[in-house]
Amino acid sequence: MKPPNLFFSILLTGMNAAVRAVVRMGIYVGAKVYFIHEGYQGMVDGGDNIKEATWESVSSMLQVGGTVIGSARCKEFRTHEGRLKAAHNLVQRGITNLCVIGGDGSLTGANLFREEWSGLLNELLEQGGEAVSSNSVLHIVGMVGSIDNDFCGTDMTIGTDSALHRIIEVVDAIMTTAQSHQRTFVLEVMGRHCGYLALVSALACGADWVFIPEMPPDDGWEDNMCQKLSESRSRGSRLNIIIVAEGATDRQGQPITSSFVKDLVVRCLGFDTRVTILGHVQRGGTPSAFDRILGSRMGVEAVLALLEASTDTPACVVSLVGNQAVRLPLMECVQMVRTNSFFSICRSFENNLSTYRLLSYHKLDSELPNSSFNVAVLNVGAPAAGMNAAVRSAVRVGITEGHKMFAVNDGFEGFAKGQIKEIKWGDVGGWTGQGGSLLGTKRTLPAKRLAKIAEQMRIHNINALLVIGGFEAFESLLELYEARAHHEEFCVPMCILPATISNNVPGTDHSLGADTSLNAIVETCDRIKQSASGTKRRVFIIETMGGYCGYLATVGGLAAGADTVYIYEEAFDIRDLQANVEHLTQKMKTTIQRGLVLRNENCNENFTTDFIYQLYSEEGRGVFDCRKNILGHMQQMCVRFIKCIKALITAFVLNNDSKISLFIMKGKD
Repeated sequence: MKPPNLFFSILLTGMNAAVRAVVRMGIYVGAKVYFIHEGYQGMVDGGDNIKEATWESVSSMLQVGGTVIGSARCKEFRTHEGRLKAAHNLVQRGITNLCVIGGDGSLTGANLFREEWSGLLNELLEQGGEAVSSNSVLHIVGMVGSIDNDFCGTDMTIGTDSALHRIIEVVDAIMTTAQSHQRTFVLEVMGRHCGYLALVSALACGADWVFIPEMPPDDGWEDNMCQKLSESRSRGSRLNIIIVAEGATDRQGQPITSSFVKDLVVRCLGFDTRVTILGHVQRGGTPSAFDRILGSRMGVEAVLALLEASTDTPACVVSLVGNQAVRLPLMECVQMVRTNSFFSICRSFENNLSTYRLLSYHKLDSELPNSSFNVAVLNVGAPAAGMNAAVRSAVRVGITEGHKMFAVNDGFEGFAKGQIKEIKWGDVGGWTGQGGSLLGTKRTLPAKRLAKIAEQMRIHNINALLVIGGFEAFESLLELYEARAHHEEFCVPMCILPATISNNVPGTDHSLGADTSLNAIVETCDRIKQSASGTKRRVFIIETMGGYCGYLATVGGLAAGADTVYIYEEAFDIRDLQANVEHLTQKMKTTIQRGLVLRNENCNENFTTDFIYQLYSEEGRGVFDCRKNILGHMQQMCVRFIKCIKALITAFVLNNDSKISLFIMKGKD
């Protein structure tokens, strides 16, 4: 089969990864690839707006926000005459495959263009134009780019994760000044029709109140909100955060604006209150690691969809379902978006909303159900970002269910020493944005301290264990499980929440900390690539963590645009190293005179980072020079992890047979 000519219309942050992936995948399969400047306007205007793409033309795009080929709204494309001009420009170049990245409006326009294609060709023929038989069918594949995550059929849209990063960065900066001056901040975020950004950012930062279009607050919300803010201050909190989606309304359809909320707080409570409107800050900036990977995977799938399309193949959209890129009928998804509220079609939206309510509303003791269930929470293994957020969620959900929650310091080592205390709702306030492990964590396994741990469980009447950690957590619970024959105290429900930056534990797509670590790696690689581009003819060799698991190196290399990656799972020898040196030597003859190599710390006991650095330096002498960088523990730096933990407490209650449970995460939610 002859590879088709491919064409792009790109309409946001994270988009460039998708552009790069489609261009390079198209070239890899032997297709001619074109992209257009200025979106549909460029397709209508033609000329220099439509240019053939090359492998080098998409270099250094991954770390750039927005879209490097431009975007523009086009009224002319909405008319039949405009689409006729666009068809003429495509036929001139033999383009019969469109890859469109945008929202439901852009994708609907592309599908209409496809449906009219035969008629447009006939009109061109009547006007004396040339339309060969190979142009008779137009194939469409779409990818959704929207920071609002407001499209049906996909768990995440390109750009959403980066927008959440921008919001959380602002919240983190604001919280420091708010706490210093005991202020209330009202943040307005984007979301005219969809409150995903507002809801998830509120969940991530532990906001006191959130307003979203999908769920107008009950009548009398003003008094309820002010009462909650007042109670928060009375418990010792020095700040309040309120997040407002720009499209939020009350039950009468009246807008709830950030300025209205500010005036209400000042009038009723007298709190020093400020408003911050984030605006288009959310659309820009460097794409997150997740968006780069998502765009890259979707771009490759889009090319495969076009290669496999036949004359009767309907237009499709590439979506993320679970952790897989899948193809869904384009117009079915668009129709669902237009006929249903986002609340009813998004799988994770309702779960996020119920989780936020659980974690933000502190019930009075008289409102709590009666329970004699005591739950101990501890961290085991190396620290990972998100551990503190997980502890906070577990504690608050457990208290809401009426259970008594106990915090164990310093893992099983602290457990054996009796470092156990009851932890209350307010004790975990502000934990979501804290790095490391506030409870303390150790790699120590319980095998040598089983009797002392059993004694402490008996003293505190512990009825369930929640262990947050990596492979050591798995091993620890297995040791407790095997010791049940000798210690009846261990015959209780036990649950593991995977938390390791290496993402090397079974049963889950993502573990706590892995996404944060990837962002740390990618941010460092971006800066290194910038340095290499300035000095020219320089190759950087970067060592990542991960033990014997190559996840961080592989996915980090994909997100950062590395030339090669060395991992334990894929054996390599000196011939492979030599081939990579030769590849970089040839690369230095092009306009891309820099190189990036990632090495997993335990990929090979002989080919160490120093060895590879010295080999590259010697073999590349006179062509390029080398630098090395060991990222080390900076990969365990702090950001929040936005996940639901309600299922953990549910597992405790249901697991009366005292089995070990694993809390797993599929995909982004």
